[in-house]
Amino acid sequence: MTLLPQTGKPVGAGPESSERPAAWKWWVTGLLLLATMINYMDRVTLTGASVRVTSELGLSELQYGNLELAFGWAFAGGSLVFGFLADRLRIYYLYPAILACWSLMGIAAGWANGFEGLLLCRTLLGFFEAGHWPCALKTTFALLNEKDRTMGNSVLQSGASLGAIITPQIMKLLMTDQPGSWRTTFIAVGAVGFLWVIFWCLCLRPKDLEKSPSPDETIAPQGATVGLGSILVSGRFWAVALLIMGAQTVWHIYRVWLMKFLETGRGYEERAALDFNSVYFVATDVGCLFAGAVSLWLLRRYGFSAHDARRKVYAGACMLTSLSVLLPWLDKGWPLLATLLLIGAGALALFPCYYSFVQELSPSHVGRLTGLLSLWVWGVTSPLHSAFGLLIDRTHSYDAGLLLAGLAPWLGVLAMKFLWRKAENLPA
Repeated sequence: MTLLPQTGKPVGAGPESSERPAAWKWWVTGLLLLATMINYMDRVTLTGASVRVTSELGLSELQYGNLELAFGWAFAGGSLVFGFLADRLRIYYLYPAILACWSLMGIAAGWANGFEGLLLCRTLLGFFEAGHWPCALKTTFALLNEKDRTMGNSVLQSGASLGAIITPQIMKLLMTDQPGSWRTTFIAVGAVGFLWVIFWCLCLRPKDLEKSPSPDETIAPQGATVGLGSILVSGRFWAVALLIMGAQTVWHIYRVWLMKFLETGRGYEERAALDFNSVYFVATDVGCLFAGAVSLWLLRRYGFSAHDARRKVYAGACMLTSLSVLLPWLDKGWPLLATLLLIGAGALALFPCYYSFVQELSPSHVGRLTGLLSLWVWGVTSPLHSAFGLLIDRTHSYDAGLLLAGLAPWLGVLAMKFLWRKAENLPA
């Protein structure tokens, strides 16, 4: 009988494996989607109100970039902390505690009276929001088999788009011509997180997340666990590290700077930019779910392995983000907006592939690896926002930065080709 690493339990023999209907795991995945949605709702309030906030608080573009830098570095630190905690503490209790903390920070940002106060709130928001990802990936790893994970991770990640779709519309309703009306949005959006905590406690029991991996997991011989140190020095780990660096760059550069590009760079009015922001994230949601669906189609129709299907989906998404090369030649109008929608669809389609690659690295260190990779990528890419802001202050143009960001994901394609070696002694 195959044993689960570290626990010695038979694979697939969780304590209540027969108590839940087959569809239950997908309902829980939907709950994770809502958590991602709330995560992004709190995150993008600043983006949606960026022009108002920088104007009312007298911030430069560099200072606005520094708010995102602080958020990102705090996210990196939180990723390390919560990644290790997720492998040691019970997710059932850790997850809602983290979500409640970041919701409080989102509310507190609405009371900030200057750059320093807003900087502190956004820093703490980033720290606690980082805990969502290791907790969510531990949950999908426990509930879904290897073939279903790319689709499950697509559902999980698609919540980012939903949050970014909904929030601009909430902001349109709550923001008036009165100075400071953006604060009400920060407070209202932050309060939503406490509803999720209630649903989590009602829908799950602590033992629900103690299930063992399904029988189709590939595990090291005799259930041996590959050490974390061996994984960190492997080519596979660094392939995934470079892959997420490219994906993170395109996703977050566009997330943070899209509103300013539309309003300041192309002359759209605030309400029109907010409306397009929602449509943009509809496109990202479609791209994310399409990535999971195409991965399943390649598996079932052409017999690709789960790994090879993910690599092909990732490369296809890179082709969409590369349309950024057209942006410098596109003025205000539908060709510009259509191009942005395709770039957005490709940008979010990258992430379910990444999450599944992380889960391939090791069945025993999902939380730690998620945390370490998040520490790496947020630490490396967060300064790009300050550099982007400085570039805009000097050139008064967003075009060059957005073009380069769209090409960044190809780094992942090259890394997977040259660094992910099948012969490495790691669980595949």
